[in-house]
Amino acid sequence: MPAPPPPETPDRVVRRAASHEESVRAGRGWWDEEAETYYAEHGRDLGDADLSWGPEGRTEAELGVLGPLRGLDVLEVGGGAAQGARWCAGQGARVLSCDVSGGMLTVAQRLDASRPGASPAAYLQCDGAALPLADACLDVVFTAHGVLAFVPDATSTLREWARVVRPGGRVVFSLPHPFRWVFPDVPGPEGLVARHSYFDRAAYVEETAAGVATYTEHHRTLGDLVRAVHDAGLVLVDLVEPTWVPGRHAWGGWSATRGDLLPGTALLVTVRPADDPDTRQGHSLVTKGS
Repeated sequence: MPAPPPPETPDRVVRRAASHEESVRAGRGWWDEEAETYYAEHGRDLGDADLSWGPEGRTEAELGVLGPLRGLDVLEVGGGAAQGARWCAGQGARVLSCDVSGGMLTVAQRLDASRPGASPAAYLQCDGAALPLADACLDVVFTAHGVLAFVPDATSTLREWARVVRPGGRVVFSLPHPFRWVFPDVPGPEGLVARHSYFDRAAYVEETAAGVATYTEHHRTLGDLVRAVHDAGLVLVDLVEPTWVPGRHAWGGWSATRGDLLPGTALLVTVRPADDPDTRQGHSLVTKGS
C-alpha cells in the first residue's frame, strides 16, 4: 500500500466543533506524518517495552491499575508503537495493539524487528472508536493518552470499548487532564496563567486556510468523563492523577514547573459489571463480518 500524502500545513489554530470523521482523518494524517519524529523525540522516555500512563513518567509497573494480566486477552487502543502492548505481553497476556495510523504501526513493526524473538503482539489498523471485534472477546481494554482526546464523543467511544470487554473486565484509559485546558500548552511559568474557560468544550483545531483540519483535540470536563463512563455502562473504580516523577524532563507542555502544581494526566480505571446481562460470553477474538 502506498504511503498516504502528508497532512496539509496548518495556517491557523481555532476553537470550533469538529466531527468524528474530520477528527479521524486529521489524526491519521498527523500521526502518519509525525510517527518517526515522535518516536525519535519520546522513545527513550516511553521505553520500547514499557507502559507509561503519561508524560509524568508513572508506569503500570508502579501503579498496577490493570491488575494481573497472565493468561488474559488484552487490547491496547491507540497503541502507537505498541510499547504498552509489549509490556503486557511480558506479563503473560495475549495482546492486540491497534492504531488509526499506519505510520505508527510501521514504527511498532520496526521495533519488533530490532528485538530478539517474534513480535509479542498482533497489530490492527482501525478507528479506535469503531473496533472490528466481536462482543465480549477481551478481558482488558486500555489506552495511554490514545484515542479519547482525539474524538468528539467520549460516551460512544467508551460504549464501544465496553462492548468488546467480557463482564468483570477492565477498561482503563488516560488522557490529558481536563484542567490542562485552562492553561497555555507551554512548560514554563507562562503556562501557569489561566487563559481558557474550563467549560468551553469547543475542540482545539489546527487547520488550513481552506478550513481543512490537520489536527484536532477534544475537551470535556472531569464531570463529563465520569458521566460518559456511567452512560457507557461501566463502573468507575478509581481516578488517578499521577504526580510528576522527580528529574523527569519536559515533554511539550508537561514539565516539573507545571507538574509540581497542576495535574497533567487523568487516569480512569473502570470495570464492566460482572452481572451485566448484555453479554455473549465464549467469543474468541475475531472480527465482525469476516
